[in-house]
Amino acid sequence: MDQIKLVGLDEFRAAARRIAGAVRRTPLLAAAPTQMPAAAAGELTLKLECLQVTGSFKARGAVNKLKSLGEAEIGRGLVTASGGNHGLGVAYAGWLARVPARIYLPTSAPKAKAEKLKRWGAQAVFAGTDWYESNKIALAAAEREGLTYIHPFADRAVIAGQGTIALEILEDDPRVDSVLVAIGGGGLIAGVATALKALQPRVKVIGVEPTGAATLFESLKADRIVELKEIKTLAGTLAARRTEPLTFAHVRQNVDDIVLVSDEEMRAAAEWLWFELGLSVELSAAAAIAALRTGRYKPHEKERISVIVCGAGTDGLG
Repeated sequence: MDQIKLVGLDEFRAAARRIAGAVRRTPLLAAAPTQMPAAAAGELTLKLECLQVTGSFKARGAVNKLKSLGEAEIGRGLVTASGGNHGLGVAYAGWLARVPARIYLPTSAPKAKAEKLKRWGAQAVFAGTDWYESNKIALAAAEREGLTYIHPFADRAVIAGQGTIALEILEDDPRVDSVLVAIGGGGLIAGVATALKALQPRVKVIGVEPTGAATLFESLKADRIVELKEIKTLAGTLAARRTEPLTFAHVRQNVDDIVLVSDEEMRAAAEWLWFELGLSVELSAAAAIAALRTGRYKPHEKERISVIVCGAGTDGLG
């Protein structure tokens, strides 16, 4: 694993050029001092990826992957497995390229996600009880039918695409001290942390996972990839049983710490985001705010903190 080559700064910058015009440069919103979450000090900004096309940051990685492919690979059509947001990103990529996209969803995925996939022109197929089963089916379909498979978090182009968020944060707030990032499979934090450390090594990167899906937390503790026996969280986009070597290598080298929050704490944070800022987000998008509200991450008095509000939705509001 130590021999894995990490995504470099040139790849992040190339990704930013590729996706320009196809994804949104989302705003970095400064919270008023009166809006700081309880238990938190310092200054807070929110990177509003909930306003991204398709409703989450996943469009960045999917579009960068699409634009990294050759014409023949694109022409074969796209396939992936997703709990929802990555699937929407791939569906959007297929829509941009005007090629078929098939998304395999676990049977637990919200039906609303499938309907949104169809509106982007993708085929939504419910198969498998969780993402890992759905992914095996997607890989088999790719092999059998010659489709081009796009992994949600263990792909260099996808990681590079997600890391463009870090470039934008630093452009808008060069003095940022710390960035808090929710973790599912780890592609978002792998890209964001690696890009941040390449440009500003002093910036702290803090990951946030559910207590019921502490995949990267346990893997870092063991210094090896740990596969969880079960998942106990309602935050479906953070419900990864294991990460992959490429992703883990980036996280192990560039993430400063990982803290855990409960589903109830994420829900309370989502309600705070709605009450204070009028943002309707899914549970995962409230994870970083939950870490601040609970004091799991305690910034110092003058710390400039940025949190990535990673996805829109309504499940955070009960």
